[in-house]
Amino acid sequence: MIALTAAEIAAATGGALRAQGDEPVLVHGAVVTDSRAVERGGLFVALPGEHVDGHDYAATAVEGGAALVLAARPVHAADGTELPAVVVDDVQRALGDLARDVLARLREAAVEPGGTPLRVVGVTGSVGKTTTKDLLAQLCAAAGPTVAPVRSFNNEVGMPLTVLRADEQTEYLVLEMGASGPGHLDYLTSIAPPDVSVVLAVGHAHLGGFGGIEAVARAKSEIVQGLLPDGVAVLNADDQRVLAMADLAPGEVLTFGTSPSATVRALDVTLDRAGRASFVLAAQGRTAPVQLRLVGEHHVHNALAAATTCLALGLDLADVAAGLSAADALSPHRMHVVDRPDGVTVVDDSYNANPDSMRAALKALAVLAGRDRRSIAVLGEMLELGPGSREAHDAIGRLVVRLNIGLTVVVGEGARAIRDGANHEGSWGDEVVLADDVDAAAAFLEQEVRPGDVVLVKSSFGSGLWRLGDRLTGAAEVTG
Repeated sequence: MIALTAAEIAAATGGALRAQGDEPVLVHGAVVTDSRAVERGGLFVALPGEHVDGHDYAATAVEGGAALVLAARPVHAADGTELPAVVVDDVQRALGDLARDVLARLREAAVEPGGTPLRVVGVTGSVGKTTTKDLLAQLCAAAGPTVAPVRSFNNEVGMPLTVLRADEQTEYLVLEMGASGPGHLDYLTSIAPPDVSVVLAVGHAHLGGFGGIEAVARAKSEIVQGLLPDGVAVLNADDQRVLAMADLAPGEVLTFGTSPSATVRALDVTLDRAGRASFVLAAQGRTAPVQLRLVGEHHVHNALAAATTCLALGLDLADVAAGLSAADALSPHRMHVVDRPDGVTVVDDSYNANPDSMRAALKALAVLAGRDRRSIAVLGEMLELGPGSREAHDAIGRLVVRLNIGLTVVVGEGARAIRDGANHEGSWGDEVVLADDVDAAAAFLEQEVRPGDVVLVKSSFGSGLWRLGDRLTGAAEVTG
């Protein structure tokens, strides 16, 4: 974070200074919510939690080098001495206020003589946010100093923490913006109004928090309405709900997709034997070849979104195409492909799941396995789907049969409807197995998996299947 005094942090957050000595407290290190990650001179944010209260770790954070604590009440060392703090009514809200203030300072500095130009990119969508963010992080980093989220820091805590990593040298600030209900993106864009807003897709994620697909579309459109007045909207031309957001954009609109009307297009899309897509990137009257290293045809749209965004930022088409061809998947449990020494290939996509991403992963599995390898789908529950949850899981089970997946292991009671759907579609007995939990699934797979198999692990993170993904890939060699 840029260097700020405790008094400046208090002013930005509306907080009260506590236990300040004769010398002003200067914060010049990282802003963290985990006391184990503190840096000397940093700020520790004491977030209250359902199971863990950050205030209980304030003393540890200060002992570790934190210069200041952002807290909801005075905090003390083990001997009772009060610790330097800014005390606020709502710590999470204050974290957002601080990020808003810091970004405003950076934007003011950027337009000063000799200042570093700063561009903010916001990415949202029901699927593909993290992969697109990872692609943008790599493409932008080749052009200038870039800050992007670690993992999926995309909520009311993670996004401000990402903003606060930016400093006076940052040229590109890439932000993943998630929403599990109306108004969430309004809040995030109030902290960091984007120069470029990217909407990938409107799908069936978090339907329980929205109440329907049209409500999802309205919520995702908040990122377009939150653009700076001269900002650019980057929209998926192949998703009509996303394309309709063009009417809400305050300025220029660029589109991407396979549609002939798209500003940036993918032509001649093909998949290699490993399930990686090649295509011709077409934009601005020019073309350039792209060979993705990511597994799955669905990544073509993520790559197009990243390319369109980079072109909006002024990067060259040939450089963008070369960067996409060199880019890797950075975040864990995201179509992470591992070839094990025993001849088994594991595709760990267990970080998140909704009907759209589940379908994409299963299709990628079918392509990767082809006709000469057995495909195994290990599927857990898709969370937060609301009243349509059973129907959505049933549909995935039917798709498993249509794709001719060799073996499906359904994990947990919440995913049982996947097995039911497969049976209704025509699956025969041993082709679909129901495991009570992750341990039962692991024990079954240990006995069942054989050399040559391709195993997909897919579920929502809260279902816990990521632990099985770790077990299956743990000591293996990662492939490109």
